[in-house]
Amino acid sequence: MRNPLSQKITQIQPSGIRKFFDVVSEMPDAISLGVGEPDFDTPWHIRDEGIYSLEKGRTFYTSNAGLKELKIEIANYLRRKGNASYDPNREIMVTVGGSEAIDIALRAMLDPGDEVLIPQPSYVSYLPCTTLADGVPVLIELKEENEFRLTRQELLDAVTERTKVLVLPFPNNPTGAIMEREDLESIAEVVKKKDLFVISDEIYAELSYRGDHVSIASLPGMKERTILINGFSKAYAMTGWRLGYACAPPEILEQMLKIHQYAIMCAPTTSQYAAVEALKNGDEDVKMMRTAYNQRRRYLMNAFREMGLKCFEPYGAFYVFPCIKEFGMTSEEFANRFLAEEKVAVVPGTAFGDCGEGYIRISYAYSLEELKTALAKLSAFVGRLREERKK
Repeated sequence: MRNPLSQKITQIQPSGIRKFFDVVSEMPDAISLGVGEPDFDTPWHIRDEGIYSLEKGRTFYTSNAGLKELKIEIANYLRRKGNASYDPNREIMVTVGGSEAIDIALRAMLDPGDEVLIPQPSYVSYLPCTTLADGVPVLIELKEENEFRLTRQELLDAVTERTKVLVLPFPNNPTGAIMEREDLESIAEVVKKKDLFVISDEIYAELSYRGDHVSIASLPGMKERTILINGFSKAYAMTGWRLGYACAPPEILEQMLKIHQYAIMCAPTTSQYAAVEALKNGDEDVKMMRTAYNQRRRYLMNAFREMGLKCFEPYGAFYVFPCIKEFGMTSEEFANRFLAEEKVAVVPGTAFGDCGEGYIRISYAYSLEELKTALAKLSAFVGRLREERKK
């Protein structure tokens, strides 16, 4: 029998996060600090709208691009936040999570051999989605001394004649790094000079703890070069509703929609009605959750200082990325041993790219009580490791 599998797909590695948590799933008594999922329930008024849509029999397909009412609310939201002004009829489409938007944006834009610049550490799907779209991933290693921000010089050093797309993953998973306006302005200058396009993944835009998030699409001359991707999973605690959106120039969005039509048809109708309610009346919910996350973030940073564990201060998302290089072991060795000895799960930094070696990702999308228990175990664990290093 001939090989039934594509060589391309067999060469792509499974997600490092999922690989690790297959082990965790077999330990029901373990404390997990690894999943990037809000511990809040979807607010009741949003759930109620989803329930009401079912009671009213709204179980039909929507248009491929999404409910008109939802696209109008997305446009209103982005205008209110100062991200940019978008035409809901021509420049916005609703997707199955932000992940689908990343995939179809790359497939719509890339020809074989086109290079995509991917700053790392970053979300696990950018590289495989580039490969599946026949693009060439070019990695830019972000540095802790720069607070894991992308610098102008790093971008310039990576650009070649084949470069077409820059992925901009901020606020960042796993580091929690952000890009402020002046950072983005210097990046935008290079993008325009080198005639590049940007896929700006802004799924954590609402979780910024140093002023309001700034989208690169809002800068002069950048809206026509940017595919802005966002969604409802993180800000509104709607992970299982599987709903995101993409905003892009009409000529790009039209081709993205074509892929979406054939592969997906439309995003879940119930989720779309719930999302309308989220955008109309969810600002206070977002504010409450952001305040809680920020409290947890400050607690973790103080705990790291007390245990002498080096960690730059993140100002976005709900992750910290402490450095564990002092212990002389790989990130995976550290995570596996921490799980075995203390029954606490964290994610090895290498799950987000090779340059994540020497770091672990800890999510603070958990209650303070859970975090306090887990951090006490981490303190005891690193204390033992330091004693071992002395012998």
